[in-house]
Amino acid sequence: MQVQRKTHNKYHHKLCFSNHVLRFGKFGIKVVSFNRISESQLKSLEWSIIRKLKELSNNNKKAFKLWSLVNLNLNLTKLSQESRMGKGKGVIYSKAVFLKPGLILFEFDKISYQQLIEVFGFIRKKIPAKVILIKKEN
Repeated sequence: MQVQRKTHNKYHHKLCFSNHVLRFGKFGIKVVSFNRISESQLKSLEWSIIRKLKELSNNNKKAFKLWSLVNLNLNLTKLSQESRMGKGKGVIYSKAVFLKPGLILFEFDKISYQQLIEVFGFIRKKIPAKVILIKKEN
């Protein structure tokens, strides 16, 4: 069981390309700007991607593969509005992830490039960060 801890970690704007290579699929979506995505934004994004991929593959779930490579590493805390100063940090109300340039959000396989371009145009409007489409070189 993973324990949620309230921490004071600051995620600096340093370029760290530890997850910038495609590992599972042929295509991927890579972040090219700094931003933060909450847990609810990430879940709704995944659901909309799956729904769009099902539309393109005629409701056949086994026609494509999707990997989500984002690990939520930030606990967001909040105190009530009427509380006075000096009463602690507050309760955890959500989780989030700090996106750095080079991070791959999603990987796709068993999907054509034309279908992926259509999905990417749909996704780009929903993600708050700037993203690009990458392809595995063989």
